[in-house]
Order: sequence, then structure tokens, then C-alpha cells
Amino acid sequence: MAAAALRISEIFHSLQGESTRVGLPTVFIRLAGCPLRCVWCDTAYAFTGGETLTLDAVLGRVATYACPTVCVTGGEPLAQANCLPLLTALCDAGYAVSLETSGALDIGKVDARVSRIVDLKAPDSGEADKNRWENLALLRPTDELKLVLASRADYDWAKKSALTGRQIPCPILLSPVWDRLAPADLAQWILDDRLNVRFQLQLHKILWREARGR
Repeated sequence: MAAAALRISEIFHSLQGESTRVGLPTVFIRLAGCPLRCVWCDTAYAFTGGETLTLDAVLGRVATYACPTVCVTGGEPLAQANCLPLLTALCDAGYAVSLETSGALDIGKVDARVSRIVDLKAPDSGEADKNRWENLALLRPTDELKLVLASRADYDWAKKSALTGRQIPCPILLSPVWDRLAPADLAQWILDDRLNVRFQLQLHKILWREARGR
């Protein structure tokens, strides 16, 4: 397993910008490659390229930061088969591990110790047809469901398709697309509709705009 290889876009230490862990110092492992092409994607640089590293090399780099919290992200991390042993190895090493995934791929084989942040794609992303709806039935209280919204139409879709008639056992996070949907508008819609969700902004963009490695 130590020789398992992964294509890594970057590994860096920052503050978690999203999820219920927002603000928490975190080591991010960004895997390269993604089968989706969301029109508002802010990590398109991770679609290609990357450095090939063994699992041991990845763990070694993570250890240099002496940080107990790790987030595996992308791209779409589950597009690489060796993402699964990476997640397990991180948990075995004692880290608190989260996975940021588009939800287009099966999350059922992810180590049960990992908190899965599933990013369900709304229509304005251009990739809503890639959503794997079966994943919603796999969510646990330790997971999170995220919807990034670019318009009122996206918001109405989220209410109808994801939030109505479903028993979601974990936190639900609604985010506005940076520079496309006014945060105050989304906040007001949530309040007007009395939704039991968490509104969130991308803290890393507020602090560092579009800087990589942040």
C-alpha cells in the first residue's frame, strides 16, 4: 500500500474556508483530475498536471505541518482509485479527515471514519445531470451536504430537489457562487423560507481572494 501512487496538484496548510469546520487550521491535499466541468469552478488548474507521489510521500508531507486536521479535495478526489487507501491511511495515522467530493461518484466505499462533504451540483453549474442521487441515502450525521448556488433558479431547485421530501441526517450548507450571487440575497431567501440549513461564505476567498495554496 505504501507504494500506491497519487497524482497531487498541491498540499498546503491553511484555514478551512467552508463546512462546519470553517476557520479550523487544516492541511489540504488537492488531488489532480476531475470528470466535471462546472462553469464557475475555481480550481480548474487541478484538472490536469500534478505531481505523482507515493502514499508514504504524501503522508510525510502532511506530517511536516504538525496539524491534526486534514481535508482531501480536488478536482474530484474519488476519480483516483488510490484516494480510498489515502483516506484510510490518514485515519490510521490519527488525523481528523474530511473529503470534499462532487457527489458524482459513489461515496459508499469511503472509510467510515471520514467526514464526507458532498457537493451536490445545481443546474447553473452545468453539471447537475452528473449528480449521483443514490449518495444522499448514504449520508450519515458525520457527513455534510453542500449546495453552491449561482441564482434564484438554483435556490428554488435546491429546495425542490434536495431539501423537500428527503430525510437528510447531516448538516446542509448553502453557499453563493463567488461574484455571481449576492450573499445577502441568499441569506434573505433562507430566512424568508425558514430553511433549516447553514449559510456559508468561502472564508479563504474573503481572506486571500483567488490565491493558490490558501
